[in-house]
Amino acid sequence: MKTIFRIAKKEFDAFFSSPIAIIFIGVFLAVTLFIFFWVETFFAGNITEVRPLFKWMPILLIFLTAAVTMRLWAEERRAGTLEFLLTSPVSPWALVFGKFLACLGLVAISLLLTLPLPLTVSLMGPLDWGPVLGGYLATLFLAAAYIAVGLYVSGKSENQIVSLIATVLVCSFFYLLGSETLIAFFGNKGSELLQLLGSGSRFNSITRGVIDLRDLYYYLSITGIFLCLNIYGLEKMRWADNPTNTHHRRWQLASGLVIANFLVANFWLAGIPVLRTDITHGNIYSISLATRSYLGQLKEPLLIRGYFSAQTHPLLAPLVPRVRDLLQEYAVAGGGKVRVEFIDPLEHPELEQEAGQKFGIRPVPFQTASKYQAAVTNSYFDLLVQYGDQFEVLGFRDLIEIKAAGEEDIDVDLRNPEYDITRAIKKVLYSYQGGGDLFAGIGKPVQFSGYMSPDQKLPEELVSLKGELLAILADMEKEGGKLFTTRLVDPDAEGGAIAAKISKEYGFRPMAASLFDQRSFWYYMTLVSGERVVEVPVPEDLTKESLKRAIEAGLKRFSAGFGKTIALHTPKVMPPMPQYGMPGSGMPFEILKEVLGKEHRITPTDLAGGQAPDDADLLVVVAPEAVSEKQLFAMDQFLMRGGTVMIAASPFAIALDRELAVEKKASGLEEWLAFNGIKINEEMVLDPQNSAFPVPVQRQVGGFTVQEARLVNYPYFVDIRPDAMNLESGLTVGLNQLTMNWAAPITVDAEKNKERKVVRLLESSEKSWVSAETKVQPNFKAHGELGFAVGENQGKRLLGLALEGQFSSYFSGRPSPLLTPPAEQAKDAQPPAQGKPAEEKKGQVITRQLDRSPESARIILFSSSTFFSDTVLSIGSSVTRTSYLAPVQLIANSIDWSLEDRGLLAIRGRSHFSRPLVPMTRDMQLFFEYLNYGLAFIGLALVAIMRKQAAKRTVKRHVALLQQNMGRM
Repeated sequence: MKTIFRIAKKEFDAFFSSPIAIIFIGVFLAVTLFIFFWVETFFAGNITEVRPLFKWMPILLIFLTAAVTMRLWAEERRAGTLEFLLTSPVSPWALVFGKFLACLGLVAISLLLTLPLPLTVSLMGPLDWGPVLGGYLATLFLAAAYIAVGLYVSGKSENQIVSLIATVLVCSFFYLLGSETLIAFFGNKGSELLQLLGSGSRFNSITRGVIDLRDLYYYLSITGIFLCLNIYGLEKMRWADNPTNTHHRRWQLASGLVIANFLVANFWLAGIPVLRTDITHGNIYSISLATRSYLGQLKEPLLIRGYFSAQTHPLLAPLVPRVRDLLQEYAVAGGGKVRVEFIDPLEHPELEQEAGQKFGIRPVPFQTASKYQAAVTNSYFDLLVQYGDQFEVLGFRDLIEIKAAGEEDIDVDLRNPEYDITRAIKKVLYSYQGGGDLFAGIGKPVQFSGYMSPDQKLPEELVSLKGELLAILADMEKEGGKLFTTRLVDPDAEGGAIAAKISKEYGFRPMAASLFDQRSFWYYMTLVSGERVVEVPVPEDLTKESLKRAIEAGLKRFSAGFGKTIALHTPKVMPPMPQYGMPGSGMPFEILKEVLGKEHRITPTDLAGGQAPDDADLLVVVAPEAVSEKQLFAMDQFLMRGGTVMIAASPFAIALDRELAVEKKASGLEEWLAFNGIKINEEMVLDPQNSAFPVPVQRQVGGFTVQEARLVNYPYFVDIRPDAMNLESGLTVGLNQLTMNWAAPITVDAEKNKERKVVRLLESSEKSWVSAETKVQPNFKAHGELGFAVGENQGKRLLGLALEGQFSSYFSGRPSPLLTPPAEQAKDAQPPAQGKPAEEKKGQVITRQLDRSPESARIILFSSSTFFSDTVLSIGSSVTRTSYLAPVQLIANSIDWSLEDRGLLAIRGRSHFSRPLVPMTRDMQLFFEYLNYGLAFIGLALVAIMRKQAAKRTVKRHVALLQQNMGRM
């Protein structure tokens, strides 16, 4: 080993004693920085990552390593010193490894000088260092393989130029094997085989942050094979003029066996997908414990079948092996309960027919273009998840994320495959269980308590309903066994002690059938498990079927095996009708409904009847407008039942037609929120830390007004980063950036909320200010780069919060809005007009009113009514050039947190969402760019110093050698 290191040091000094090292490192740094800032346009991408640093590395290293290795043996041949080296007592393998280590050391120093780049990027935003370390490791292994190829080729030629060209060709061959250009001509199996052989495709796998032993061994095998060939070639030159003997044959056999072992081991390891480690932050490419918990609930076999066509879009083809590897991990984690299949529907007509008829899976036409023609390819890229008679289909739109760096530069990647697949598994699992045993997912005993007056005090309708209730409870007791018990009590018994207790703990109070009915009675139902209490509402139609559904809905809230129901209230949207000159009104929220509908049952509701849907587990109120008293009563009583009411509201209405327009608009929730200790101020927050927005502006051209959009940093788009989020709550998990649009500050009454838990979820930056102005069009001439005057009272503003604890009803001590007012009762009592038939008698209205909520009640409030509307989400996507769904993810997180479903919440937090850069001006961008140029120049200066030191060592070595030779003479 000493001989190897002595040779490596000699070669290393030779690099630095000549201009080779400084030229190599200078070109390497110059090209790397140029690609990073100019070709890949790092700042335009607005993502905190250094993938552009490594994206072109496989191609760049081809030329640089070829330039370094071309002289190592060719120069020895030309100068006639090769024969001297081969006849010296130093073995050929020591010579080869010494030169190899010297070249690898030169590449390592070059990479070391690029470290300031990720360090400065980490100052601009949250950088995941896992892919960075993976990128540097992959670069070293790739460089080692290319250097081994260059050494072997250099040993076969006396001409350095020939050696350079041949090395470039051989290395390019390995790179092109797995490139998208070549694999587009092959099917899935052929493309996967080519990707196993391609140096570039293996490189991309490691730079994701996944260290796979198969990828590392691939580079080691190339390195080992070509170093072995180099050693054998040198050894063969030593006995070129001698007759073949046993020694020569042993060398041939040994070299052949070493090369064969490298090749065979490579293909053997290809079938073992578990030899990998995930070094990304949060292990986003590994199966999580939450996924394993869902797989542990499987009682029947689960089928996951991938439908992938042999011919597909070139951007989708590289994703197929990654999906296959991930599903293999599902099969291993499932412990025999998960069966994974991959098929090409075009090769299995019967399965293709089943996919289309039974599962609705059909090929998608992809338009492709080559140098010679444009074509349309119909291909499959779908996953089927089936459990029992339930199934869920994931298409390519559900699995991929598209990032557009330009009109023609599109990057396609898997968005978060584990989350998407596990979500589908959860949905089919819960749907299957929902049709079976109601108590299968309930781990603790549940007690049904009915607080009901005797029959003589109850209205006739409730007496019959009570009989139906007893029959339902009897069936459930048989089905639930020890997990379900019941009791019926009269609150007025025992001197009214029970009535006082339930009034204090649950806020129950006697009911009445109408304002004029002097009789009062009790008719409340609860489900209790441990400390958790769920109130079962009385159905409006007073039927047995509705009552059973209400009790089952309450039981499902204690179970981890059933899907949840979200009651969603959104404003009415009027589409534009230009043929009548009528503009549209309102902002649609279809994306929110679509995303939430993938995990939960969405029940649209207008709350006009004064009651939330009986089976609702959570109530979401978006952009409320002029809320009526009945609607407010529905929200209030849902909260009193211990539910969670999520609200996104603002005192302003935004119009995005021809120009920005804002007007004050009351939501109708002001008094109710104030009663609960919350106030949304009639101001809007402006923040210098903001997101871009295409503002409509007008300019005059020759007397004509031209309207156009300019992308500017817009202070009303508050950019919230993790340091302004409550990460401990779990509601902001997985969010690296969030934009709150036209948000108002929230004020919390500390006195009213001193007994409740107050969670400050979202805040603006310390330099933000507020303004009550409704003119939100920026004026850059008057106010410079910000476009608005900076306010004096700067500081953090609360934009989102969660309250948890016991609440009192806003309607406590007041008659229920559901009871018919006297005027309307008198109107209803009038006889029908002559000639008109009398209307049928309406059923009696039974109202209940809760005055106090249990401790589990929650209010979640966001002070922007537009930040997850379709319009704003599309604006965010166009600005970031990727699918912007952070606000929808926040709502999904809040729902999972409220329903105490931590499984998918944990997986969603592991997703590889883009980490945007902190907002910065053009001057700041130039500063960081020139800083990296300056650091690179300092690195070159250090290399120049190393060159002088290496030159001195070389001179000393030559003098010592000369003196030694003179002494021998």
